[in-house]
Amino acid sequence: METTRIGELQKANEKDGKLLAGQEGKYLTFSLGKEEYGIGILKVREINGMMPITSVPRTPGFIKGVINLRGKVIPVVDLRLKFEIGAVDYTERTCIIVVEMANGTGTIQMGIVVDSVSEVLNIKRSEIEETPTFGANLSADYILGMAKIGDGVKILLDIDKVLGGAEMPAPDQPV
Repeated sequence: METTRIGELQKANEKDGKLLAGQEGKYLTFSLGKEEYGIGILKVREINGMMPITSVPRTPGFIKGVINLRGKVIPVVDLRLKFEIGAVDYTERTCIIVVEMANGTGTIQMGIVVDSVSEVLNIKRSEIEETPTFGANLSADYILGMAKIGDGVKILLDIDKVLGGAEMPAPDQPV
């Protein structure tokens, strides 16, 4: 798969103002198993097909390693493993979505491995519902909301919270 630039879509969305939690806007949707997820398009830098990933010792299992993307070393997380969905073999549809996330005092680029990229959707506020409560011991603060699209539901992710946390590298620390 060739690298796909998302700049045009980002510029179009920036005209509408910044994407805030649970608000309407453009989302890049992708699949993990049978579920569909979405990330605000302003967080997406590019989409790449699978490429060689260099393992880094002593990192959590969901951190696959790093890639060399045009001379820049970028950490890569397998979202299936992060979400404890279970590993599968990568296919020709498996992609690395490069996202820019807020982390501490700055931003960093990270790659996330997904089963396949679906489409960019313009999701209206009326199509988004609050995240249901899953119980006192389960936190779902990484979910912005649930988008009702047709007969299905797409889980809208706050990628900063998905990729944030103590187990993730800080912007000024090596992977």
